Amino acid sequence: MENTPKQLTLDTVYKANYALRNVIRQTDVLYAPKLRPGRELYLKTENLQITGSFKIRGAYYKMTQLTEEEKARGVIACSAGNHAQGVALAAQRNGIKSVICLPDGAPISKVEATRSYGAEICLVEGVYDDAYRRALELRDEKGYTFIHPFDDPDVIAGQGTIALELAEQVKDMDAVIVPIGGGGLISGVAFTIKSLNPNIKVYGVQAEGAPSMRNSIHDAHIERLESVFTIADGIAVKEPGSLTYDLCSHYVDDIVTVNDDEISAAILELMEQHKLVTEGAGAVAVAAAMFDKIDLKGKKAVCILSGGNIDVTILSRVISRGLLMSGRSCQLNIELVDKPGQLLKVAKVIAQQGGNVTAVHHEHSNEGSDVNGCYLRVNLETRNFEHIEAIKKALTDAGIHII
Repeated sequence: MENTPKQLTLDTVYKANYALRNVIRQTDVLYAPKLRPGRELYLKTENLQITGSFKIRGAYYKMTQLTEEEKARGVIACSAGNHAQGVALAAQRNGIKSVICLPDGAPISKVEATRSYGAEICLVEGVYDDAYRRALELRDEKGYTFIHPFDDPDVIAGQGTIALELAEQVKDMDAVIVPIGGGGLISGVAFTIKSLNPNIKVYGVQAEGAPSMRNSIHDAHIERLESVFTIADGIAVKEPGSLTYDLCSHYVDDIVTVNDDEISAAILELMEQHKLVTEGAGAVAVAAAMFDKIDLKGKKAVCILSGGNIDVTILSRVISRGLLMSGRSCQLNIELVDKPGQLLKVAKVIAQQGGNVTAVHHEHSNEGSDVNGCYLRVNLETRNFEHIEAIKKALTDAGIHII
């Protein structure tokens, strides 16, 4: 960790905690027995933090550590979402000018939220990396102070305050499960937790489409991914930071991945069971627990819900996907003989089994199939996978052919 002029110490985390005490919300920890029956799970609800994510912690503490001269010059950051809002609000509260570079494809809701906290917005053509380059150019041109989203000891210390709260809130926890993008959150949490109690396990979770930290730790050197693809845009980071990589190597017990379907199912469960809205990145820890990516038998484990800023347009797609993943909806393709009463027969069987038909598409055969044949595509609302199988069996028993 020679590359950082300032070491991360437990003392710094306590200082950050003091600086943040009247600024942030101490978020609740909720018991969540239904998410994974047979496991003792708790949720740290940073999705309910001001600005909708944990990022305000690191950004605000960083601002308090700037010199008067740096404050006068203003700050610049680049982010596609939560970091932007954290920096903008922290700057506003400290009377500092902020400029945020965002990729021009960033969700409108996130751009407007950032603007509402008083930041000057600079939209950059391209993706996050282009916005990052432009932010560094502006820093050099105008003398702004660059606020890194994760690779900065003060930012990491700010995120570490979550662990201090957890130590008070969940006295005898055995494990903490933390989302990883660039690694700022898990670095702060793991460093703080292990300094307080080295026996507590710290597990990281990445999206399958963006496993930069997992690959880097696995191969024992920092690696950059060619591309990232996941609905968890908040953790879609191509390359971890050097400081966060070092801290993860030292303090994190294991890193696992979850896919987009598992993330969707977790978002849906959190919404239904606990009335909590999380974004993709905010739900990965729960996805890892729900789908047994980590052995939590007999452990008291806390999942950190890192953020709740999900774009409403994505939400509807996530819900449809989550319903499919959990057996709550299905589509059946049925081959019928084209004669009166066939549709009624199918509908009757489904109704008797308690399935609810939400859409029906009926079409005559195409070339190469029976002249008297027709196809029926039925969308159903179901209870679970067992229910789907029961409906399929009843249809087959009634002599109906499912393709």
